[in-house]
Amino acid sequence: MVSERDPTTSMPLIGDDFPEITVETTHGDRSLPDDYAGEWLVVFSHPGDFTPVCTSEFVAFEDRREAFEERNASLLGLSVDRVHSHLKWTDWIDEELDVEIGFPIVADEGGQMAGRLGMLQSASGTSTVRAVFLVDPEGIVRQVLYYPEEIGRNVDEILRSLDALQHSDSEGVATPANWPDNERFGDRVLLPPPGSREAVAERESEADSEGYEQYDWWFTLVDE
Repeated sequence: MVSERDPTTSMPLIGDDFPEITVETTHGDRSLPDDYAGEWLVVFSHPGDFTPVCTSEFVAFEDRREAFEERNASLLGLSVDRVHSHLKWTDWIDEELDVEIGFPIVADEGGQMAGRLGMLQSASGTSTVRAVFLVDPEGIVRQVLYYPEEIGRNVDEILRSLDALQHSDSEGVATPANWPDNERFGDRVLLPPPGSREAVAERESEADSEGYEQYDWWFTLVDE
């Protein structure tokens, strides 16, 4: 028998509420997720300050920060380092790489937030793995990604995921692999499969008039 998950103690999964927690950051205290109500939140952790892969990632996130903000999304970094370490590290990035980090970084010294989000995993010891949580304006976790310490993240893929989620929410569609640059289907999207025989018949009857490309009633592409 599978036991029921306790959302107050277990790691949040897709569709769960993001846990309520107050954290110290380089921009002052933040109450999560309430301080980001009405906007998307991208929470991402890194194993440690003054490490090469993490430094490259922070530059990549900052380079795309305005692109996230244009999509009503805020960035929030995190590691178990102290706040003064974050500040010194971001000063180094500014001085040596000419990149000023404009988003806050959580100083999760006791690992409270990292532990709650499942960022402390056996292979990483006491440092945080490279996790990403996409949280929607209602405070719901919509995507969770994990990367090992030795692999830097593809920030453009995180931005693409945000685009796909927002498009799916607004249009009631699904997006194919590699959308909007699918090798076969381009930027077309998929209609959700009908849920009844009547809806199947309706889908099939309107395929020509609506300009659907219908391979089958459950696999229907549409231009937007």
